[in-house]
Amino acid sequence: MSTMERLMRIRGYAPLTPCWVELASADPARAAQFYAELFGWESAGDRFKLGGRAVAGLTRSQYDRPDGWLTHLSTPDLEETLEQVALSGGHCLSHPAEAHGGRRAIVADPNGAIIGLWQGHDFAGAQAGAEPGTMSWPELITDDADAAARFYGSAFGWLLQHEFGSGEWLNHAHDAIAGLAPGYRGAWWRAAFQVEDIQATADHCERMGGAVILEPSEAGLTALAELRDPFGARFTIAAPVHHPVELTVSLGSLPAWD
Repeated sequence: MSTMERLMRIRGYAPLTPCWVELASADPARAAQFYAELFGWESAGDRFKLGGRAVAGLTRSQYDRPDGWLTHLSTPDLEETLEQVALSGGHCLSHPAEAHGGRRAIVADPNGAIIGLWQGHDFAGAQAGAEPGTMSWPELITDDADAAARFYGSAFGWLLQHEFGSGEWLNHAHDAIAGLAPGYRGAWWRAAFQVEDIQATADHCERMGGAVILEPSEAGLTALAELRDPFGARFTIAAPVHHPVELTVSLGSLPAWD
């Protein structure tokens, strides 16, 4: 295995950090075809794979799992995390249940944003990252950042760091793990995926019957676009922005030598 492959392969996640993302769809077969074409994924039952490594999940939507992408956080103790969520003002929408490789519960914050909790047994979460076609920076979209800071700080020990009107969530180790962006009409978690060419991916999505909700735009060193698949599920794509660096040396500022 090459050095690059070792760097990209993920074997575990720190507690209460994003570890997995899963799509619930009323038509999993057609959804699988769409995302396989968009991201180069291989459909493998209830998982999407990239180069043989699991990168996202797929399930059929039900009464307790509406259509859309659901980000999951890793937890070593599901019951303890659920207790802390309840004490912090959140609610449990789907009680702990066995899943493929672990146990899962689904919770909502006080403003209604839904997120999954994952306690892995033999499956920790996404097995690849930091490359096109893998899970990227999830964001909480909310119209009440102060309430979000109180809940996620109490429930998960996260710290909200404000920056240029938006923000980012830091974990106990002060590592940035997710973003926060202003929104309206409540709150929701937006899943994101890294791509190589953001405009080409947005155009491809439209050609396959999807839609571009927010056109590609730059935010610091990253370009972002919000898309919708043909079945109504919204998600974000992200790509690094490479700005050329010019170095200029002024000879007039150098000392003269005899």
